[in-house]
Amino acid sequence: MFEKLFNVAGKVALITGGSKGLGKAMARGLAEYGADIVISSRQENELKPALAEILEGTGRRGAYFVADMNRRADVLKLAEAALAKMGRIDILINNAGTNIPQPIDQIKDEDWDRVMETNLNSVMLLTRALVPQMKARKWGRIIHISSIMGIVSKAGRNAYSATKAALIGMAQASALDLGADGITVNCIAPGPFLTDLPGRLLSQAEKDAFSKMTAVGRWGEPNELVGTTLLLASDAGSYLTGTTIVVDGGFIAH
Repeated sequence: MFEKLFNVAGKVALITGGSKGLGKAMARGLAEYGADIVISSRQENELKPALAEILEGTGRRGAYFVADMNRRADVLKLAEAALAKMGRIDILINNAGTNIPQPIDQIKDEDWDRVMETNLNSVMLLTRALVPQMKARKWGRIIHISSIMGIVSKAGRNAYSATKAALIGMAQASALDLGADGITVNCIAPGPFLTDLPGRLLSQAEKDAFSKMTAVGRWGEPNELVGTTLLLASDAGSYLTGTTIVVDGGFIAH
C-alpha cells in the first residue's frame, strides 16, 4: 500500500539546480520511485554526468537543459524545451537558488536584484509557464525549496531570507489558486544541509556552530530530503497543500 502511495511512475519531474546537492538527491529519489527526470543548471559540464548518475539503474528517461535562472529568457526557454522533449511536466521542484550575504547597510543593488531574480522571480516565471498543462490534466505537484532562513535568519542574510520567506507566502496563495485543479503547492524548508552553497559561504567555525544548534548534532545529508520530497510529489501528499515542511534536524526547535 505504501509503495503505491509514494509511487510516481509515469510522472515527469523537473528539478532546477538539479546537477548537485539537494537537487540531485531529490531527482535521484524521484527516479528510483518511477519518475522521468529533467534537470537544469548553468553548467553543462555538471549536468551531463549528474543526469547519468540520477538515472543509473532506474530504467527511466531523462533530459538536461542549461539555464541561468537569473535570466528570464532562459527560464521561459527551459519550460518550452522541457515540454517539447518530455511532453509533460507533472512535478516541478523549484530548487535553484543563490545567496550573497551582505549587511543591510552594505547591500549592492545588483546583488539584491540577482538574489531576487534567481530565488523568487524565476520561481514565479517557471511555475506560471508550467501550470496550464498541469491544469489540463487535473494533476500537478509544485514544490518550492525555501529554507529555515525564511522563518528565522542570521546577520547578513537580508536578501536570501526575504526571498525564502516570499516563497512560503507564494506557495500559500498558489495553493488557493490551483487546488480545484488537482494541483498542490508546498514548500520544503531545509535546515543545515552541507551542500555546495553553505560549503563555500561558511567558515569551519560557522559550520561547527550550525551542527551544535541542531537537535541531532550534525548537518543533514542530501538524501535525507528525499522522503519529504516523495511525500509532496506523490499521491501520499494529496491533501497537503499551502504548507511548509521544515527539515532541519531540530535546528529551529533548539
